[in-house]
Formats: sequence, C-alpha cells, structure tokens
Amino acid sequence: MSRREKRARRELKGKRRAGGIPFHRRHRKLVVGVVGALVLVLGTGTAYAYYLNAQLGNVGRVETKLKEADRPDPDKGKALNILLLGSDKGKKVEGAEDTTLAEDAASGSWPAGKYRSDTLMIAHITSDRKKVYLVSIPRDTYTDIYDETGAKQSTQKINDAFAEYGPNGAISTVENLTDLRMRHLAIIDWDGFKSLSKAVGGVPVYIPRAFYDPKQKVQWEAGEQTLEGKKALAYVRTRYGLLRGDFDRIARQQNFLRSLMKKMLARDTMSNPIKLTRTLTAVTKNLTVDAGWDPGDMRALALSLRGTGSDDVTFLTAPVATTETIPVVGSIVRLDEAKNTELFTALREDRMDEYLEKYPDDQLADEDQIG
Repeated sequence: MSRREKRARRELKGKRRAGGIPFHRRHRKLVVGVVGALVLVLGTGTAYAYYLNAQLGNVGRVETKLKEADRPDPDKGKALNILLLGSDKGKKVEGAEDTTLAEDAASGSWPAGKYRSDTLMIAHITSDRKKVYLVSIPRDTYTDIYDETGAKQSTQKINDAFAEYGPNGAISTVENLTDLRMRHLAIIDWDGFKSLSKAVGGVPVYIPRAFYDPKQKVQWEAGEQTLEGKKALAYVRTRYGLLRGDFDRIARQQNFLRSLMKKMLARDTMSNPIKLTRTLTAVTKNLTVDAGWDPGDMRALALSLRGTGSDDVTFLTAPVATTETIPVVGSIVRLDEAKNTELFTALREDRMDEYLEKYPDDQLADEDQIG
C-alpha cells in the first residue's frame, strides 16, 4: 500500500483525528520492540533448533531476588508480562575492572549510576499467543522508586530505579506502579541496533523533512532512506534539530523499531540461513535476561508464537496527563492515573483488545506523522 493510499485510508477511518492528534499521543515514548521481535524470530525454522539453543545459552543472565510476599499475585492465566529495559554498556570507571551488566548484577554491590536505561516498557503476550502489546512507560515518569529489596526509597523519575538499584529495583518499581507481575526481565544494549540493522541488510525509514543535527554533525535529508550501522544508531539518538526535541526522538525510535521488526520477520530474512544466523547472533549477543528464564522456556515461548506476525504487534504508551518542571528533579511526566488504571487492569485481565477499541488513538502513529 502506498503512502498516499495509507493516508486516504486513515482519513476514511474516522473523524476522530479531524482536530489533530493530541501531542502526547502523537509522540510516543521509546519502545524496545526488539525483544518482541526476538520471540517471534526464534519461533521460525525448527531446523535451527540446535544453533538456537547454543545462542540462547550464551545470553547474559541476572538473578532476581525480590521477596514473593512483596510482589503482585502472579497472572492466573497464561498471558505473560515481560519487563523490557534498553541500556547502554555502562560508564568506564578508571581503575575498575571492565565488568558486564550481568557481572555487576551478580556481584552483590550494584554500581549506582554506571548504567542508564532511558527505555522501559512492558511486553504483554496474550494467553492465546496471537498478539503482543508493547507498552512504553515514559522515562521521566514521576513515581515512587523501590530498591532491590522492594523497599521504597524516594519519589523520582522512573529511570532512576535501574540506574540506582539495578534490575531488581526496576522490577520492583514497575510492579508497584502497575500492580502487574513481571514474569521475566530482558535488557537490550542500545549498541546492538548497529549490528541488528546490518544483519537484516538495513532498515527503511521515512524522514518527512530535512534538518541538521549539530550534536552528531549529521545532515538528514527528507524522504525514504535505508539505514544501517552507525547511521542507524545516529537516527535513533538524534534529538537536536527536531521540532519537539526529545519527544520527536522518542517517536522516531519507535518508528525505527517497528520497521526493524518488520525487516527481521520478512521472508527474505527468515528464508536466508545467513541472514537469520546473523540476526539471531546480533540479538542474543546484546541481550541479558533474568536467570529464571532458561533457554528451554525461551524457545518454547518462541515456538508458541510462530504464527504471530509483525501486524499482530501493537505499540502504545502509558497515558500521560501533564509534563512540568519541579525543583531539583527537573522536567517530569505525570501519568493519567485514571486512564492508566484502565490500561493496567486490561493488561492484568488480558483484555487489551477492549482497551484499544475504547482508545484507538493510543497506538503508535503511521510513519508519515512522525517528525
């Protein structure tokens, strides 16, 4: 379908957008669709089972030690909620060993401030394994922060939980915010997008206007482009030169991930042993999961999703009420409490189709609406 046909289709869909899509709906927070793509990609081609098991065995792992009594009740059905974090490799500390995230998490002494996670979302996989919902929580969400023991420590931006208290702090904070049990944890290194974009032969994106990014010294031209490697990473990191700064960067990142997912699941990737091998290697090399998520369970989940395609994956964000600036903390996001109660209840009860029927504009916009 051409871009013109897509636009005409949207116009016929409803007058609900006649007055313009609200700002917070048009510009979604960063979504890490790669884990969603991971479980879908791994669900294809059982001939790769041996190679797949070997690769999954190489995935980094972190222990989760939160007390069961302090956590929400596990989901009663078979639907899964997985906490996804996007992280950098960590700051280099002079005189200290060059340790990995998994090693730091297992050391018993989390290096506060070493890692940053500006990406935080929940992957909800429905009980019938036919749909995946990727729900982003804005990194500046102002909320109570809990540490690795499940104890409340402060009220701060939500990305402070991972930076200060590690994977367990992030899990505890999200569970207290949503009252949802996170069955598993997956952390992806942002630099992995360079190798992923190369593995699939480049990721197509649409840039609606030309502009210059003075921070990265990159001139972006308008129109369709296929990005890979350093250029792909520059695209998702661009903030300067965009009309709405970080909000536009967030929308571009989501759009890139959506396009990357489609490319990963494309027939020419799935039917090409070399491409598929490179893709699996790129994903697993940059992935860290909880120690309780063993390779057998990951493969079983992947196989149960083998009939699920990219059109069955929906991107959305936790509804935002306002943004403001407060002393010491800086710019924050306040979530819409009433609407988020509806969202989290829909996730808990596996009724996301009903939620989106009521709030259809909460889904990620089409690419030509993204800055």
